Amino acid sequence: MSEILKTLLDVLPVISRISGGYATVTARDGARIKTFDSEGEEVEELIGKVYKLAQKAGETGSIQTGKSVIVENAEAWAFPIGEYVLAASNIELVLREQKLKEALQEALPLIARVAGGEAVLFDNKGTRLLSYDYQGNISKRFIGSVSKAAQEAMEKQKPVIGESMSVTGAVGVRIPITKEYGFGFNNEEGTQREHKLLEEVKKFQYAKYNFSDIIGESDAIKKVKSIASFISQGISSVLILGETGTGKELFAQAIHNSSERRAEPFVAINCGALPSSLIESYLFGYEGGAFTGAKKSGNPGSFEQANGGTIFLDEISEMDYNLQSKLLRVLQEREVTRIGSSQSIKIDVRVISATNKDLTEQIRSGNFREDLFYRLNVVQIKVPSLKERIEDIPLLVKHFINSYNKLLGKYVVGISEGARNYLLAYEWPGNVRQLQNCIEHAMNMVKLNENTINVGHLPSYIFENKNIRQQPKMLSLTEVVAEAEKEAIEKALKIKGGSKKDAAHSLGISTTTLWRKMTEYGIRLD
Repeated sequence: MSEILKTLLDVLPVISRISGGYATVTARDGARIKTFDSEGEEVEELIGKVYKLAQKAGETGSIQTGKSVIVENAEAWAFPIGEYVLAASNIELVLREQKLKEALQEALPLIARVAGGEAVLFDNKGTRLLSYDYQGNISKRFIGSVSKAAQEAMEKQKPVIGESMSVTGAVGVRIPITKEYGFGFNNEEGTQREHKLLEEVKKFQYAKYNFSDIIGESDAIKKVKSIASFISQGISSVLILGETGTGKELFAQAIHNSSERRAEPFVAINCGALPSSLIESYLFGYEGGAFTGAKKSGNPGSFEQANGGTIFLDEISEMDYNLQSKLLRVLQEREVTRIGSSQSIKIDVRVISATNKDLTEQIRSGNFREDLFYRLNVVQIKVPSLKERIEDIPLLVKHFINSYNKLLGKYVVGISEGARNYLLAYEWPGNVRQLQNCIEHAMNMVKLNENTINVGHLPSYIFENKNIRQQPKMLSLTEVVAEAEKEAIEKALKIKGGSKKDAAHSLGISTTTLWRKMTEYGIRLD
């Protein structure tokens, strides 16, 4: 073996690893003597096979470069040295990059869903090649267009992070993977949902209810209304306790509207509806440039907006534990500091908070600060559940019927004794809010020519045994006969195809009597 050949064979494994592909030594006619892959392992099955690029280099006596005929976009070179030709390619490197690109393409829909926005694959010019929306579906929007951020990332070969041009507060990231392609993603959809959530939270940022709007004449509700009315003139913090749907916010608004602050703002925040990442800036505000997506002019928080008036913190038990210490400081110092600022702002705000959870239990389990509890619980009001004020159900039903008559264009004047008995027997785990929904359902079931809510109009869950406190009273004989007659007439008309004459004959009554009964029971033929 010549010294030249020995040297060439010794360097082959090194060249193959550096080039990221095959490295080979051939004779001048291109026949392979030895070949190594990028791992430095010899590929014995290629011995003797002709490598055309090396053959051309041997024939011309000059260096040859070209594209691989095996893998698209792969490159190769051949260099004649004496009686031999040294050649190499980056086939395996290109293959690895292709597999990486394919894996990235498969991951794009997952990235889009997790990021809450678009996930995009782009080329070395920043041109969009593939895009998925936040639901993981292919998006053809802007395919073929050039992203300046992606172009910048590819030119610098560094990640580029910037604000979204279309959604305030959203952030886009562009990351080069190789010199040929990269990927990016944004959180535009998630940010838009957060914006909508904030708008939803802002819908009722004023107090429209008074104590007269809290329906009920039971001793339980009159006692609470009396206490709430009395303490409304004070300035101390109020904690309202009560099950879901009992009307805690109605009491908060009524307290504000009965106080000397009635002409000042009433700002309501649902601590359970806002993610922890948003609620701090929403409560305390922020300075311009405090974080990516922040308004340049900054933004006042809810405490500043409520200055001089009342802030209502609903579902206070759901507030993030770390944020509770900041709220405690605001209550103690009577001042607030915006995010990104060192300057405190004096505030004059009455705090009313509400929860449907046992805060003492939350304290024991380490989810709520004891010192904050004592700051909030200066005056405590317990709103009774509906099952504690059963005698108020008829009044509430009448109130809701009147409200939905106007809204739905109905003319319902009351509720049957049988239906009322079922409502009185039900446990009402959702309290007044559930009763309201129940009456709305019933009002939708009442036909235009009917003027009374009957048992059949009530939602099916009313009859579930697990929520029935006691058996409803028996229907009177008159009601039983009336319901039986109505059912028989409807059945006869259906069987006889709507013929009143045939239906009356089958029932053994005159057509005149049938007409009278149909009018009495509100039976109509569609």
